[in-house]
Amino acid sequence: MSQFSSWLYAQLPEVSTALTACLLIVFGADINRLLRKSLRRQNFIVRTAVFIFVNAVGFGMVIIKLSPWISMQLKQLPIQWLCIVLVSLFVLIGTWAQRNRHV
Repeated sequence: MSQFSSWLYAQLPEVSTALTACLLIVFGADINRLLRKSLRRQNFIVRTAVFIFVNAVGFGMVIIKLSPWISMQLKQLPIQWLCIVLVSLFVLIGTWAQRNRHV
């Protein structure tokens, strides 16, 4: 397990991006649903522009800013806990997604 955690430590930027993407997949549907409700009475161009801005710029910015922060936080963990914490985080997100019918 220690060797695998060492390998994971070297892959933390990529793993953090995957973790951020999973969070956005789970929350993205809720965010888009909220946008749809709040922009229901706006014309097509406004709805489309907001959708593009939130999904392209907003979610892109979240990935760019949140992934390095998550990576830095994970690097502070003792190496023997890294694998357990990462597996737990992905299972937690997957369970939450399943319960909220995102999967």
